[in-house]
Amino acid sequence: MIFGKLQRSVTGAAKTLRVWQVHRVRNITAYTGTSLTELPPNAAAFIKNSEEMCQPDKVHICDGSNVENRWLTEKLVAQGTLSPLKKYENCWLARTNPSDVARVESKTFICTENKDEAVVGSLGNWISPENMKTAINQRFPSCMKGRTMYVIPFSMGPVGSPLSKVGIEITDSPYVVESMRIMTRIGIDVVHQLQKNAEFVKCLHSVGRPENGIVEFPAWPCDPARTIILHKPDENFIASYGSGYGGNSLLGKKCFALRIGSTIAKREGWLAEHMLILGITNPQGEKIYVAAAFPSACGKTNLAMMTPTLPGYKIECVGDDIAWMRFDENGQLRAINPEYGFFGVAPGTSKETNPIAMQTIFKNTIFTNVASTSDGGVYWEGLEKEHSADVAITDWLGKPWTKGSSKTPAAHANSRFCTPATQCPIIDPAWEDPRGVPISAILFGGRRPKGIPLVYEARSWAHGVFIGASMRSESTAAAEHTKKVIMHDPFAMRPFFGYNFGKYLEHWLSMENRGKVPKIFHVNWFLKNKDGKFMWPGFGENSRVLDWVFRRVKGENCAKDSAIGFVPSEGALRTDGLDNLPESLDKLFDLPKDFWLQEVSEIEKYFETEIGNHLPNAVTKELTYLKERISKM
Repeated sequence: MIFGKLQRSVTGAAKTLRVWQVHRVRNITAYTGTSLTELPPNAAAFIKNSEEMCQPDKVHICDGSNVENRWLTEKLVAQGTLSPLKKYENCWLARTNPSDVARVESKTFICTENKDEAVVGSLGNWISPENMKTAINQRFPSCMKGRTMYVIPFSMGPVGSPLSKVGIEITDSPYVVESMRIMTRIGIDVVHQLQKNAEFVKCLHSVGRPENGIVEFPAWPCDPARTIILHKPDENFIASYGSGYGGNSLLGKKCFALRIGSTIAKREGWLAEHMLILGITNPQGEKIYVAAAFPSACGKTNLAMMTPTLPGYKIECVGDDIAWMRFDENGQLRAINPEYGFFGVAPGTSKETNPIAMQTIFKNTIFTNVASTSDGGVYWEGLEKEHSADVAITDWLGKPWTKGSSKTPAAHANSRFCTPATQCPIIDPAWEDPRGVPISAILFGGRRPKGIPLVYEARSWAHGVFIGASMRSESTAAAEHTKKVIMHDPFAMRPFFGYNFGKYLEHWLSMENRGKVPKIFHVNWFLKNKDGKFMWPGFGENSRVLDWVFRRVKGENCAKDSAIGFVPSEGALRTDGLDNLPESLDKLFDLPKDFWLQEVSEIEKYFETEIGNHLPNAVTKELTYLKERISKM
């Protein structure tokens, strides 16, 4: 391969990369960009190597400008990937190939030299370096022929923050570029940051090209049969092939922010977690920040954007999905939301369940796999009261849909909205503070229809780590699971660990020696009675639980001991004005002995299977303590 000269334009003393022509033996590929400062050599090498392998017709280095945004939007509309939603301001609808609708956990791998270094079993999949190389060589060569290769320099977190990290995603999907534009910080400021610190995470993505050459859905090219998502932590490298769906293709999200992020965090002594971050201000004007780990589609966005029912309380949103947390020089744990937008589950979102989200999402948003309406709007399950009967609905597959007679949902269960966080009316004033916000409490939780009380507090940091490690939750539509089963989902990180789970637990335990650790709680909004009805109203009423958490953080004596941890003492959980409980409050704190004996047995088996001799002694002790307390109930 013969490379021609690097052509630069010069404006004053500043050199900018405008056209970088690479002359091949058989064709010409043009590198284009809008006034981008020249990238550092390691970034240029990553781009060159990717171009040589993927063989695109053109390479475009993204600058994040409005001009670029309009150009890409027009391109996506022309190829049928996006349709304008005329009812709203700058909103768009995408419908995917029906085979490409969720994260593909079974096809997601961590690559390490030794299998013990990675996650295995139900927590993840390991691949050897040799097999990873083979997988890439079987898929990526020439996969971008006839397409443009887009280069996206992006920052996870405020640009220049000591808590932030930079990545470069290479993709052949303009849909990914537009989504990354919303979900991350992209553009010239990121390139300037790369000049100061050339370290970055390498993210290579292609929607792929089926082996038979037949693209079933030209508007949504993908290769589901050969989809694979690969992570090589020791090289800070991600390679994703075959899927255009968010979690598989927006590599700044779960791939970088959690799988690679957690390995960087371990090396550098901080935490990269699947957690929302919110600020709570009480009626006295005092404010604390809370991080909360729930599995996908278990109410993170609803909690992060809650409208509290308790008078005088205010909730402000820092982030709804990811938290990067690091101790500052004073030993205070501080957190940033590394993302720049919300990639929320649409079904169930309504003015009743999440009015703040509804005020956020109908501007500058990409909706994916929701239903559309004849008046230029969108529809999904949960919007029945807001839908006019004279407006026709087209489901996510493009077929007419009628409420009451159609047998399938109008929107896919994992349909999404991708919207800028800056539009959230309760976005926290400090959400982009480069220092992060101080974390006073951490919540764990999931969907547990029985046995697990509404809220309880860990006795110690080690006990809290045990609670996170033993989390279980009913499966959701965010991944490829088809049945509702209770799954182990430690720290809500089951699909997102970047390294050995036992070592992850050791790392969490070590935080107590690095600074002042926050209090840890477990919550469960999803208890059901014998009739299958929720026992707790949830949503804005969850502010009552946060009120108790707030008071515990402030040192109030409003808890009593139980076999599993501290629960609210008599009358401590505020119920004034709460008249819609289907069961008595006591039922929300029942601890059925038979249930908990079974729970402990399941946790013990899980630890033996998934962690084995990597289980830290501190966690083993907490399991033993719990068994002893349950036996005495």
